[in-house]
Amino acid sequence: MIELVFIACLASAPDECRERSLMFTDVTPRQCLMGAQPELARWVGAHPGYRIASWACRDARTAERKI
Repeated sequence: MIELVFIACLASAPDECRERSLMFTDVTPRQCLMGAQPELARWVGAHPGYRIASWACRDARTAERKI
């Protein structure tokens, strides 16, 4: 399972940021990297008051073990 992790900040208050994520079960890390920008554009389209500050793809199982 691959997780697209991103930091979303309010456009009107750039200091108000939160970590968000989208989970994918049928993609490789490379496919996540290649498809991240369109997915993030869709997310911003559904959340117009936000901007994406940064993003990364990671193995969700590894991330769960680190917590």
